[in-house]
Amino acid sequence: MDKWVFLNGEFVPSEQAHVHIYDHGFLYGDGAFEGIRAYNGRAFKLKEHIERLYNSLKALWIEMPYGPEQFCANVEELLRRNEVKDGYIRVTVTRGVALGLDPRNITTPPTVVISTDKLSLYPKSMYENGLDVVTVATRVANPQVLEPRIKSLGKYLCNVQAKIEANQVGAGEGLMLTEDGYVAECTGDNIFYAKGGVVYTPPAYLGILEGITRRTAMDLLEGMGISVVEKIFTRFDLYTADEAFLTGTAAEVVPMVKLDDRRIGDGKPGPITKKLEKAFRDYIESGDW
Repeated sequence: MDKWVFLNGEFVPSEQAHVHIYDHGFLYGDGAFEGIRAYNGRAFKLKEHIERLYNSLKALWIEMPYGPEQFCANVEELLRRNEVKDGYIRVTVTRGVALGLDPRNITTPPTVVISTDKLSLYPKSMYENGLDVVTVATRVANPQVLEPRIKSLGKYLCNVQAKIEANQVGAGEGLMLTEDGYVAECTGDNIFYAKGGVVYTPPAYLGILEGITRRTAMDLLEGMGISVVEKIFTRFDLYTADEAFLTGTAAEVVPMVKLDDRRIGDGKPGPITKKLEKAFRDYIESGDW
């Protein structure tokens, strides 16, 4: 963790940043968060991330005492204070402090924490050679139970359990399915595959997170004249795909070359994936975002 942390309206030294033991995020996973990438001292797609955060908070009925513009300014000031060039920004907002499940018992304002840190990335070899992915038993949360467009704290217990499963067999990532067996997402990344020059990705209503990097990748692909279609599909479509890749804040764009010990395409990063990786890197370096 870097030197300064934004905590409940103040910039405090990180070693002095503490939350209450009865904070609703700690007790019940009652809150929302965002993970944001910093490039060259700027927060990538900051406005979009904070807009998504405020949408999550509105759906959770958590009222912020100030608007998205001030929140963005707080993030930017923390980057400046910590002299962050390239790194990770973690934003967490919980309902506040009170023992007991009922939100009516909370009289404090929401707990707001913004911190910056170094990124834990996939090894360089995985970008060059691609990821080996395995299907895990843990399913994504049913949208009838947890709204997927809310990036909530509690929802991610499923992702943690899925990551444990992938780690136990030494896989680079874990593929999560819906209750009906359709492909949803990986533990921390969105998933795409290409077939016949067209790229496919699951629709949001299946229970996936509508990732900021996912949307960026879709826009870049379409800008290159490559069609992107959101549709329901199964593992069969991945097994028989020409190529596949994952996208995420930390991962950016990473090739997926094997699923459940089956080679995807020729088992190497594909041409569309390589084009997208370059286009994404060029987009970041342009600063035009």
